Amino acid sequence: MFPDREVEVSLCRDYGIVVGLDEVGRGSLAGPVCVGAAAVSAQMPSPPSGVRDSKLLSPTKRQALVDPLKNWVLAWGVGWVDAPAIDDLGLTAALRMAGESALEQVRVALEARELPDVGVVLLDGKHNWLAGARAEVEVVTQVKADLHCLVVAAASVLAKVARDDYMATLDDPGYGWAGNKGYASAGHREALMNLGISDHHRKSWNLVKSRGDDKRGR
Repeated sequence: MFPDREVEVSLCRDYGIVVGLDEVGRGSLAGPVCVGAAAVSAQMPSPPSGVRDSKLLSPTKRQALVDPLKNWVLAWGVGWVDAPAIDDLGLTAALRMAGESALEQVRVALEARELPDVGVVLLDGKHNWLAGARAEVEVVTQVKADLHCLVVAAASVLAKVARDDYMATLDDPGYGWAGNKGYASAGHREALMNLGISDHHRKSWNLVKSRGDDKRGR
């Protein structure tokens, strides 16, 4: 299944510029949560071929789409909130903060190009986790928007590649960041038992459930 522009173009007719938002890293045990943002209007050139929800693309195909997508959209951004802030704020507030950052990057880029401001946000899922953001904006939620709506799929690719690249740069005593990107692979779980919790882990989560509990906080 490939996404199309039907929903976003319909929204453009009512609101003007549409920004698709999608998050990555929500279920990770370590590393940041990231939100990608991509802005489009009703009249756009043909999008890069092969754009899909980032989870359905290989790392090589995702990486190959990044520059074409950045050149295709009117503006883009990726917002980040790291593990300590997720522990302090909670996941929903962290998502909101990352979304605010990504949206602000888009707004600055649109202003620099002398384009209109964002008219509406198209948000993947059924829960509006952007509600209460400092910069108020109309939000439309769409279940499985990353599968069906091209602008949200584009945002998901930009966020996923940025986060994956970041995780691969972290100092790694044996957690396997480059491979698991902070998610709960068997090797990551085993490393948590042996090495304990690092500064990159979400310490408020129940990460170590049996032996190794005494190593928390290392």
